[in-house]
Amino acid sequence: MSVKVLAPGLATTVQDLGRPGYYHVGIPLSGAMDRYALRAANLLVGNDEGAAGLEAVFMGPELEFTEAAIVAVTGADLAPKVDGVVQPAWTAFAVQPGQVLSFDYLKGGARAYIAIAGGVDVPVVLGSRSTYALGALGGFEGRPLKAGDVLPVGASGGAGAGRSVPEPLRRRPGNPAELRVLPGLYWHRLTETAQAGFFADTWKVAPEADRIGYRFRGGQPLSFVPREQPFGAGSDPSNIVDAGYPYGSVQVPGGTEPIVLHRDAVSGGGYFMLGTIISADMDLIGQLQPNTPTRFVEVDMAQALAARAERQAMLVELREALSLA
Repeated sequence: MSVKVLAPGLATTVQDLGRPGYYHVGIPLSGAMDRYALRAANLLVGNDEGAAGLEAVFMGPELEFTEAAIVAVTGADLAPKVDGVVQPAWTAFAVQPGQVLSFDYLKGGARAYIAIAGGVDVPVVLGSRSTYALGALGGFEGRPLKAGDVLPVGASGGAGAGRSVPEPLRRRPGNPAELRVLPGLYWHRLTETAQAGFFADTWKVAPEADRIGYRFRGGQPLSFVPREQPFGAGSDPSNIVDAGYPYGSVQVPGGTEPIVLHRDAVSGGGYFMLGTIISADMDLIGQLQPNTPTRFVEVDMAQALAARAERQAMLVELREALSLA
């Protein structure tokens, strides 16, 4: 089976749960920005949770199906339509041969996930079908989709239409969004006033928000503790001797605009990291639109681990709700 791309949307890519194990050589994890939403979409259509689907940003694609298929769309509030008829989100629905899947305008969130029973069957590269566009790696020819592309789809497991994710399990960011931060190795570089101000201020997502990182602006500039410039570090107080960057690390170049590194981030560099967004909140970042008010909330390791356990419990509940535990 195959699916023809009639219109690609704004930035639609093939994504699965990513390619761990290569970050130390500069190849990022990639994969879905909102991993929970992709997992849910795959479970709805009877796929393995890590099967490849499509990640659509702000605007959905138009896809023509050559054979009957079961499809589900989760994540952003971007209503799917089959031949112009609106279909329910977070619910598996049928598409017949020759029909076209398209999308209404975006009403909330930022990224929608399209799962097709059988999964998008592009070649596996370094253990994953995910697209890393900056490195032209994986996905469909290493790039976002364009009109005329034909996507191969694997054999379906026979799941039917109608399965739906209960409303309480459809995770969305609040308003303002809250992102929990575990202060890190370079937290001491900030003055006490700057440390308090970072968490007290309300920031807004900047237009520079993509798979590499999300920039935030609107808070007060951060001040640094005086120091002697270390050998190998830049002269700006926010510079350090080059170090590795964890996913979710929060940089503040020049002390002005925090940047949260995400799935396609570079693996190291010379900016200090005041802390790291906890793993339980990384999916939420992928659903933030520009200008979304955002608060950073300080947590300790025990709270971060508890949040991770809660997230895992929610995933178990999702599997049970879809009778696929």
